[in-house]
Amino acid sequence: MVRVLFVCLGNICRSPTAEGVFRALVSREGLQDRITTDSCGTSDWHIGDPPDTRARAEARRRGIPLDDLKARQIQPSDFTDFDYVLGMDHQNIERLSAQCPPAHLDKVRLFLDYAPDSPVREVPDPYYGGEDGFSNVFDMIEAAANGLLADIRKHHLDA
Repeated sequence: MVRVLFVCLGNICRSPTAEGVFRALVSREGLQDRITTDSCGTSDWHIGDPPDTRARAEARRRGIPLDDLKARQIQPSDFTDFDYVLGMDHQNIERLSAQCPPAHLDKVRLFLDYAPDSPVREVPDPYYGGEDGFSNVFDMIEAAANGLLADIRKHHLDA
């Protein structure tokens, strides 16, 4: 089983969106018995909260369920339990790298590294933006999700 963890600051916008998008992709590909997903935040601000209402609205428009997700904070065991620990921006990567045991640092990566054609490297936080910010974030996440799945297939499933 390949385990993927998506991480942002509060776990109510970007990382649950990435979890939902990637989970839907994995399900469409019939790989839900081989790949599992989760998401969390580096802060404890929203523990137990559902994703932002604007993220859920955009997800519904795209047919992606997010309503079952609840925010949680990163735990030390996450670095050993997951094969991929994917931060949404450089600040997340810095926080994750500071907490991660050295033996697992290779798991900590920037999520948009899996979208090499993207002109940006970070998924921007849409929390303080308008509705179109969430739409743009979904587009970025969908591109990276496809690249991530290709990487998992190459390194874990087709090997």
